[in-house]
Amino acid sequence: MLDKILYADSGNGNTQEMLKTLLDIPAFQNSEITILHVIPPQASADALAEKWEEGGKILSDIVKNVNINPTKVSTILKQGDPKDTVCNTALEVNADLILMGSRGLKRLESFLENSVSQYVFQLSDRPMLLVKDDIYVRKIKRVMLALDKSESSEYALELTLYMLRDYREAELYLVRINPDMSPDLELSTAEMAQNPILAPALMKAKRMGISTKCIVSGGRPGKQICQLAEDKNIDLLLLGSPDRRPSVAKNLVDLDRLLGTSLSDYIRVNANCPVFLVRK
Repeated sequence: MLDKILYADSGNGNTQEMLKTLLDIPAFQNSEITILHVIPPQASADALAEKWEEGGKILSDIVKNVNINPTKVSTILKQGDPKDTVCNTALEVNADLILMGSRGLKRLESFLENSVSQYVFQLSDRPMLLVKDDIYVRKIKRVMLALDKSESSEYALELTLYMLRDYREAELYLVRINPDMSPDLELSTAEMAQNPILAPALMKAKRMGISTKCIVSGGRPGKQICQLAEDKNIDLLLLGSPDRRPSVAKNLVDLDRLLGTSLSDYIRVNANCPVFLVRK
């Protein structure tokens, strides 16, 4: 399920810390890691040679800093547009997860500033773990999974349980935000555990011995999920992120989608912790 990770280097030290943190979790310890560094097109052969040498050193330093098992890591140095290169490489290595940094730019900003992570987020069909430049990466102990009725949410649950199954240090928060419910309505612990969306997930988690709590609330899902992540001091937030782009339009950049009107885009920008967006 998480056998192949593509680490797309963006020069963000937080992303390296995230990779280190992931490799402490049993589910990731046998994963094959591909580290990609992309050199933008250069004006001259001399400039290209200099960037090529610099890129090779960057890759070597990442492997050394993260202390990855040499038998489990490969490095790729490519020249091209970083946005397209990350998407294409994810397909080439059949990545189960893309790990990359993000400046956390909002909607029009990210479009106008040519955000690599925003482009990959919108066009790739692979699960992505995004780490913003301005957050502090901690050891993963408190994990939040936001659930709804979607197929991508069901897969997010599968992936979360797989990730935490032998990781006894983790505490899992299952969250359901019902936009039709008042955010002021207070439910008991028993009522939240009986929520029709959360109850089956809670049962599965308990069978696997994962320490689990349920939270049910109302209001705007994006805002409420981000607030709960802050209130509960969450180290990693997961949610399903359905790919609604028709297959015939996969290679066409849709301005509305690049501007980011989805729930997952809101959380990607506003959450104060690393965000794992699950796609199947």
